[in-house]
Amino acid sequence: MKFLYRISLSLLSAVLLSLAWPVGGFSPLLFIGFIPIFFLGENIIEHETRRKGTKFFFYSWVCFILWNVADTYWVYFSTDVGGILAFFFNSLFMAIVMQSLFITRKRLGKIWSYIALVACWTSFEMLHLSWQLSWPWLTLGNGFAATTSWVQWYEYTGVLGGTIWIWTINILLFFTIKSCINVGTKDKKSIKLGSVSGILIFIPIIFSIIVYHAYTEKKNGVNIVVVQPNIDPYNEKFSGNNLEQLQKMLDLASQKVDSTTDYLIFPETALQEGICENALDSSRSLRMLQSFRSDYPRLKIITGISSFKKFPPDHKPSETAKWGTDSSYYYDIYNAAVQIDEQNKFTVYHKSKLVPGVEKLPYPAIFGSLEKYAISLGGMSGSYGIQENRTPFSSAKTKNKIAPAICYESIYGDFMSGYMTNDADLICIMTNDGWWRDSPGYKQHCIYGSLLAIEFRRSIARSANTGISCFINQRGDISQKTNWWVPAVIKETINANDTVTFYARHGDFFGWIMFLTATILIILALLKRIFNK
Repeated sequence: MKFLYRISLSLLSAVLLSLAWPVGGFSPLLFIGFIPIFFLGENIIEHETRRKGTKFFFYSWVCFILWNVADTYWVYFSTDVGGILAFFFNSLFMAIVMQSLFITRKRLGKIWSYIALVACWTSFEMLHLSWQLSWPWLTLGNGFAATTSWVQWYEYTGVLGGTIWIWTINILLFFTIKSCINVGTKDKKSIKLGSVSGILIFIPIIFSIIVYHAYTEKKNGVNIVVVQPNIDPYNEKFSGNNLEQLQKMLDLASQKVDSTTDYLIFPETALQEGICENALDSSRSLRMLQSFRSDYPRLKIITGISSFKKFPPDHKPSETAKWGTDSSYYYDIYNAAVQIDEQNKFTVYHKSKLVPGVEKLPYPAIFGSLEKYAISLGGMSGSYGIQENRTPFSSAKTKNKIAPAICYESIYGDFMSGYMTNDADLICIMTNDGWWRDSPGYKQHCIYGSLLAIEFRRSIARSANTGISCFINQRGDISQKTNWWVPAVIKETINANDTVTFYARHGDFFGWIMFLTATILIILALLKRIFNK
């Protein structure tokens, strides 16, 4: 009976979290998703004398494995081994973080242990945005991507503010329910806890809705055309004729591009020529784009490319650089984007947040033997090179600067803030979500862009190889959503904005506060243990 009760609580939390997640989820369930896990922990503390932490770890890990699989099962479609590892490790990390509840409970008391849990989980999510095993898809604050009118305050906190909000409400409601069970609903403590919970739920929502309806964009229109070529990434994209695929995209673009168009945007890895960055002018694909662009004096073209760059034999630029076939030079390969400006000049950006196990092998000393099981989502094999700085695309003839985000770079808020502090006033997202098939994955990725728009108050043009391509305004509203698995071209005038939000300027400020809090509480717990001994 004890096992059935505890596993039921674990499964209940998994179900609540899974049903809360976009798309199609009911986000308010995030406010109660962890309550069954809290009751599970209290039951173990009250009825066990040995191995309490180990038992709590087991049940919480079961919960998180099920949640990860339920809401991100589509990762398996692009890389089977990588998907299994993502489920395994992400849930493992979550279960380890939950142990902070037990580590601090005995030495700091119940209330401080829950505060430590909030601080440790938020710190984990912040770490998950930066280390080599990064997979922040299930960052709790992303759970409100489908209810953006509730979280307009992300322009101050970023998505980690949503994480803190969710944990705080779960803890307060847990104590409210526990108090009601112990002493009844009319007890003053129950009433106070319930009232505080209600205030902390509704005040941020009411404030956000007011901001949502009051927010007005500066009239600074930029005309953008987005192309969705719909090329099958499994069978056609990397085996078909590159120039024929490009001509297909140009034919689509011709339906919307005119003399007033400022930008034409193609998706990630749209050009599969394997372009040498040392000689961009020699690329047949890029010359075709230059020729197309020359008919439209205002037009700038931004497209994803697969590229490589050669370096002298005495200069190894990065740990990912490889020897050339004749061993006379180093070279790095890139998932990149290139802009062709009004003067037909090139500017190149290298994707810098790489997909672990797919575009970059994390910690090769540990996982080196697994590289053969990964596939490349960019059409070239091996770990890719990156660049250090976030430099937006600009040109001599326009004041606009556009921040290129390739694939899931768009869910890294603190990373993207580097563009805004470098004066980017627009964002374009280029992606190839076709790897995930017709699943919630590409839909989640699309609406996560709404949170990015709110964090920086930037309009977004999104070009996907196949659905969903769209435009997103500065409040996070999505317009002109294209359908899955159809070629499409869309055009819209979106507003540029050069105002730098609090979040753009300070990044994950609230995450660092939580990290400092977690560090202090863990140190205090360890010191108390030492002194008690």
